[in-house]
Amino acid sequence: MSTPALRVVHETGPGPDLEAAEAAAADLLTALGISLDSESLRGTPGRMARAYAELFTPRSFDLTTFPNDEGYDELVLARGIPVRSVCEHHLLPFVGVAHVGYLPGERILGLSKLARIVEHFACRPQVQERLTKQVADWLDEQLEPRGVGVVIEAEHSCMTLRGVQAVGSSTVTSTLLGTLREDARSRQEFFALTGING
Repeated sequence: MSTPALRVVHETGPGPDLEAAEAAAADLLTALGISLDSESLRGTPGRMARAYAELFTPRSFDLTTFPNDEGYDELVLARGIPVRSVCEHHLLPFVGVAHVGYLPGERILGLSKLARIVEHFACRPQVQERLTKQVADWLDEQLEPRGVGVVIEAEHSCMTLRGVQAVGSSTVTSTLLGTLREDARSRQEFFALTGING
């Protein structure tokens, strides 16, 4: 018997009010001393509103899983999944890559869904630590694997473009659950395959 796919959608609530966001963006730019009189800047508040609405709205997707008929019990790892999110403290972007792996239980996951799950949790104001844990916890809950590992490496423009201006610095966070946390050999294999020295 096949298991129906889980439909994953963004939290319910009112959609973005682009008109109000545009007015607020215009007020912000004006308050910062930026004149919106030129042809180049006249449409900027609307572009800002639409850009942030896009950054904060993940696409819906079906979480497709399949029976693990072969009893595959080795690590499944998707490396280099692009991550883009927005720091909740300054509303500046952070970008990087995620490495997401799991040790299958009774079901395996459609591989593209690992990227979809990362996108789902990244499309909101975030901190990298929470994002890493949300992806791992959600996979653990929905897939019931024997272990889950998530590593995110990202460059935060709130660190590189302002404040300390630490250009070229990156932040690495990880969450390990189940066997990948408890078994040293499994943990080492995961970190070796991600290219992280664990």
